[in-house]
This record gives sequence, C-alpha cells and structure tokens, in this order.
Amino acid sequence: MAENPYDHISDRGGPAPVLQRSHDRPPSLDNPRAPKRAGGMPNFEKYAWLFMRFSGLVLVFLALGHLFIMLMWQDGVYRIDFNYVAERWSSPFWQTWDLLLLWLAQLHGGNGLRTIIADYARKDSTRFWLNSLLALSMIFILVLGTYVLVTFDANIA
Repeated sequence: MAENPYDHISDRGGPAPVLQRSHDRPPSLDNPRAPKRAGGMPNFEKYAWLFMRFSGLVLVFLALGHLFIMLMWQDGVYRIDFNYVAERWSSPFWQTWDLLLLWLAQLHGGNGLRTIIADYARKDSTRFWLNSLLALSMIFILVLGTYVLVTFDANIA
C-alpha cells in the first residue's frame, strides 16, 4: 500500500505539531512573547501602566519647570555656577523638587525600557540579563543621585 501524502496533516486540518522553542514562532495571541508566569505580584503590569501615565503627567510639570527656571528665568544659564547650585540645594523645596525629578524620571524611563525589553528580547536568558543590567544601573544611578542631593555640602573649603 502506498503512503498517503497527507499523513503530515493533523486531525484539526493544520500541519502536524512540531517541537518549537518560544523564540521560533512569531508572537501572536496563541503564542505570546512572554507567557503567563506563575506567582509574582498580581496585576503588576496594570500598576506599571498606571504608574507610567501618572508619573508622565508629574514629570511634564517637573521637567518643564526645571527647564524654565534653569534656562529662561533671570539671566538663564549664565547665572548657573557652584554658588547658585549651593544656594538652590540649601532649600528643602528645591531638594525635594530635584529628588522627585530624579526618582520619577529614573523609574519612568526604567519601566519603559523594561517594557521594550519584554517586547523585543526573544530568549528568556537574554530578557533576564537585560532586565538585571537595567535594574543594577537604575539602582546605581538612584543611590548615587540621592546621595549627592542629600549630602551636598556648600561649604567646601
């Protein structure tokens, strides 16, 4: 008896299933790039999405205010020197303003990069290492920036 040329077609009418890795097939609804993980924080992506919207609104106000004060107010950039920064950071208001700007910009940008990594990193190991590198760099910049803002000493001899 001759072999049937249609033996490779499954009962459902499509090609026979083959063993594929997660990065072999293009992402779709039935093959998402990031499969649902067990455990973790429930609704994390929803809260990350909300954070992006609200932090973006606050950042527009903080960044535009910062640019206006530094570039256009009084003499603009010509007045900025060590004494100006020392006077500015001696005020708790400006320290809080700059700390909010630092933290929100870093977390907002890091969350955006995390989303891009999740969208474009095909292998789980690549995604892991890119997210680890992102987290370490964010922590380093936040710790260093906060340290400089909080411990700034205007009385350098």
